[in-house]
Amino acid sequence: MLQSSKPNPDDRYVRGQRALAEIDGAAGQAVIDALADIAPDFARYVLEFPFGDIYSRPGLDLRSREIATIAALAALGNAAPQLKVHIRAGLNVGLTQAEIVEILIQMAVYAGFPAALNGLFVAREVFASKPA
Repeated sequence: MLQSSKPNPDDRYVRGQRALAEIDGAAGQAVIDALADIAPDFARYVLEFPFGDIYSRPGLDLRSREIATIAALAALGNAAPQLKVHIRAGLNVGLTQAEIVEILIQMAVYAGFPAALNGLFVAREVFASKPA
């Protein structure tokens, strides 16, 4: 039987900050900062739930989580800004450019060629802005 891990709510924010820094570095903090004047509560939710609760779980390493995230965002087909952030994050946690391209090509089978093409164009933009 799977056991639920019930994190201490007081630690969620701190765990989220730590995970975000490891995954996205300054780019992730820039997203949080950009929300400060319009939706500071939402910025806190972003830190606490995805990063403090989900990314911090022990079941998958960060590299595997970014593979899943890149695939999901590409499959959505309407999340280019978030896909850009997570392609950078994938590179930060050890994915290679070739692996990211393969993830996006795989999406042609399940999400369609337009989603794969859009993801590949986003990846090209990220790769051009970041040293290999």
